[in-house]
Amino acid sequence: MVLILLSSVLILPVLMGWGDLFQKLTGVFIKGASGNIFLGIMGISMVWTILAFFMPLNSYAEIPVVLAGLFFFFRNKVFQELHGFKGKDWQLLVFLVLVISFCGSFYPYILDHFGYYVPTIKWLTEFGLVKGISNIDLTLGQMSIWHIFQSGFSNFSDPLLRINSVLLIAYALYITENKTWIHLCFIPVLLLFSQSPSPDLPVIIFSLIILNEILIQNKKTAVLFAFSVFVFTIKPTMIWLPILSLLYSIFLIRSGLKTLIPGVLIGLLFFIKNVYTFGYPVFPVAIGDLGISWQPADEVLKTSSQYAIQKTYDMQYSYREIQSFSFWDYIRNWLFLDGIKSKINIFFIISLGAFTVYSLKKKKKIYTFILVSILIKSAFVLLFSAQYRFFIDVFFVIFFIFFIDYFNRKKSIAVFSVLSLVFIACLIAPTILQTYVPSFKLGNFMGKFEKEQLYRPSTYQYNSFQSYKIGNFKFNVSRKYPYSFDTRLPAVSESYLFEHIKAGIFPQMINKEDLSKGFIWKKLNAQEKREAEQVIRSVKNSYR
Repeated sequence: MVLILLSSVLILPVLMGWGDLFQKLTGVFIKGASGNIFLGIMGISMVWTILAFFMPLNSYAEIPVVLAGLFFFFRNKVFQELHGFKGKDWQLLVFLVLVISFCGSFYPYILDHFGYYVPTIKWLTEFGLVKGISNIDLTLGQMSIWHIFQSGFSNFSDPLLRINSVLLIAYALYITENKTWIHLCFIPVLLLFSQSPSPDLPVIIFSLIILNEILIQNKKTAVLFAFSVFVFTIKPTMIWLPILSLLYSIFLIRSGLKTLIPGVLIGLLFFIKNVYTFGYPVFPVAIGDLGISWQPADEVLKTSSQYAIQKTYDMQYSYREIQSFSFWDYIRNWLFLDGIKSKINIFFIISLGAFTVYSLKKKKKIYTFILVSILIKSAFVLLFSAQYRFFIDVFFVIFFIFFIDYFNRKKSIAVFSVLSLVFIACLIAPTILQTYVPSFKLGNFMGKFEKEQLYRPSTYQYNSFQSYKIGNFKFNVSRKYPYSFDTRLPAVSESYLFEHIKAGIFPQMINKEDLSKGFIWKKLNAQEKREAEQVIRSVKNSYR
């Protein structure tokens, strides 16, 4: 907890310093310290994304950014942005910061933390962006901009990967500065994302902020659209946000096409990054085949697609069973899954229906634009993989619009306080979730409270692995554990190891002397098949 506070004390002034510099180029996006922070996040993320093509995001990338940010913070007296708070606002902000820091100090429990977030960050800090990295593990091909941002601060500013807690503190600052009290109602739920660098948290926070700025008719359309595209680069399921910003800019503010240029450039950088790491413009969709040699094998993409369809139905049906569904089976079985996800899916459909009626009754262009944007996003999600985590942001948006005029400061603080107690209780005693919501599977992975976390956030260490070689690729596999979060690079997870060998292919280094040059896949020859069989036997025997 204390270390999270110290990281925040260092990182937030750095972001404010850079944000102030970028605002001199773009104009004021959002007034106050929080506006500087959010612009600083976007600017630094873009800088580090470009750098990551050429170098690892290690201390040599972090130190200049930190020093420059602090320099601008003090030279331009950006700290004066914090002088406008009244006594009650300071008290509320301090309370929010303590709650966020405490909740952020618990053990990570989101499974993607171990199988996706940490491995991605390790590759970025040790090698930067690696060509064809998806050939080792398809999920690594995502290389979310948020993980690039986290990687840059992970060397000494935030080595325990609590950047989401830092962002929540910045969000609390935005709420108190702008007196948008309804946002307090969202923080208790978002506390569940504060232990890991999950991209879900920033896209929810940023979408709510952009939505708020659009509703109050912020006329900085160039920055609004650019920031919306930036959110899309963090998680492409947020496609509705740049669509909304585009409609708002063109049809309500009547901005010229020139205002779209910064956002288009950010989008272009995102597509180039994806082609470099994944082989296609948008992960994980194999659309836009450029004939690049480091694209993943068709067999791997096919398996991934089948797995995504199974995840839509919470793995309660086999792929063959799903293929035999009629049109109505697809809908009925998705709505009536066993467990809590059925309730979420039903509530999602009801929410969309209610929001459609609400928007049509309002008869205002902005609500129509929001509705159209949300429906487009929902159609994409339902078409590709209708997992609740891909449309959870829609609930926040609809709640925000429905109740923005209802929640004043007093009501919002009351809701925040009650819900925070509930969620903190679940973090301290995860058996509550395990007992009363057994279908919420993540509750089984929550670690218990330890007094040491009051100083240092709780983290897991495993660091047990075995080394193998197939062809020219020497790699490590975590011993008796499915994820490679604590495995020395290059690491290959068991699932992708088995999947590749079953398909008769395996990743190979483009340059056998240099991992950073990237990877391609190739069909196994007779010698490599024998090596693969030995690897499979060794991994399986380790469980005996």
